[in-house]
Amino acid sequence: MRDLLADLIESAKARAGYADARFVRSRVERLSTRNGRLDQLDSSESEGIGVRVRVGGAWGFAAVRGTERHDAEAALARALAIAEAQPAVPDTAPLAPEPPARGEWASSFGRDPFEVPLEDKLAVLLAADAGLRTEPGVNLTRARFSAFRTETVFASTEGALCEQSLTECGGGIAAVAVQGSDSQIRSYPASHGGHVAEAGYEHFLALELPGHAPRVASEAVALLSAPACPRGRTALILIGEQLGLQVHESVGHAVELDRVLGREASYAGTSFVPADGIGSLRLGSELVNVTADATTPGGLGSFRWDDEGVEGRPVPIVRDGLLAGFLSSRETASEIGLERSGGCMRAEGFARQPIVRMTNVNLEPGAAGSLDDLIADTDDGLLIETNRSWSIDNRRLNFQFEGEAAWEVRGGERGRLLRNPSYAGVTPEFWGSCDAVCSPEEWRLVSLLDCGKGEPGQVMRVSHGAAPARFRGVEVGVA
Repeated sequence: MRDLLADLIESAKARAGYADARFVRSRVERLSTRNGRLDQLDSSESEGIGVRVRVGGAWGFAAVRGTERHDAEAALARALAIAEAQPAVPDTAPLAPEPPARGEWASSFGRDPFEVPLEDKLAVLLAADAGLRTEPGVNLTRARFSAFRTETVFASTEGALCEQSLTECGGGIAAVAVQGSDSQIRSYPASHGGHVAEAGYEHFLALELPGHAPRVASEAVALLSAPACPRGRTALILIGEQLGLQVHESVGHAVELDRVLGREASYAGTSFVPADGIGSLRLGSELVNVTADATTPGGLGSFRWDDEGVEGRPVPIVRDGLLAGFLSSRETASEIGLERSGGCMRAEGFARQPIVRMTNVNLEPGAAGSLDDLIADTDDGLLIETNRSWSIDNRRLNFQFEGEAAWEVRGGERGRLLRNPSYAGVTPEFWGSCDAVCSPEEWRLVSLLDCGKGEPGQVMRVSHGAAPARFRGVEVGVA
């Protein structure tokens, strides 16, 4: 495959100012139970080659399934034809410089999830499912396992030739309780597919799904009779998945440079963040520091090279509350005068061209101690851990989130369970109200498995790291 891509790129040099080719082999396995029975068993593999060229400032892309040489050459011809058919853009900025990617790299894992017998995986899921059904009043139970492997070979006309392999694994559980017209759900370790990490089967086992199942079921039933989240303004403590999703939706998407430049307007929207806002736009309080880091161990946004051969590294996004950088490609970085790409070009498989996507967009820890310390320092407030739904406008400015459950905080102690918690805000004002972030010992990764973007649409898996954080004067209990 290295020889095939090298030959393909060599033939592209005479007709394109720049060209790259990616061979991608993807393997996916999903297994789930529902009410004690096998509900899903999906196993799929795909492989193919995607070719991208730049001619006169215009891009062309084509892909082919399989690895036959004549098909790959035909894909190159189609990509060149697409680029050449577009109007030339003579004043286009050059791609931001980048050393050619060379070498091999693979993510680390203990036990290969694809080598574990299906019976072993199913046994864990059925045990967790059974644990969820020990609580009277639970109507629906689910347990899930997921594993992904992506192998890539990349070559470019600038001399890049590299290989990498990523292995990801994880899962989760959920219980639904119904009473009349009301339904309540509790999930562990997160909603929307659970927690998946760049790791092996050992990560799935470490989640200890069967052990957490009784508590999850008990909370789902308890929510049916729990008081509703009150309306008003109060201190809000966000932890776990809910804080990760807040970072994802209101910061991560807002600083994708293609959105900032207006190129995602028709599908995913634009951004309130201006392209010239680095160093001047205030996105939060002085306690808010955010980094996009493709080197975070275990993150679903971790890699050695992105899909245009840029080596992953930490990129400052927010420093002391001020905008410090963007998620960018070589093209978009060059357009606004950045010295280097942010290394954020990622594609879903071989048949989609790379677009600007999040790496691991992490809220850096602070100095507020443990979660218990943070609660003890809060006289009156609300704590939300797991997301149920969200809504945000196409500029990433006005948002509303709903959690699965909340806990009342009174007099520095965690109190009663509350149902249907929700909160709303405006992004800079919300992050500006952050007055505490817990210490590094509380910092954890969460995963989001279904981030959509692009036309045609692409789904990407990403991670976000954060320690619990507190926000003052937040509107909660919104309809």
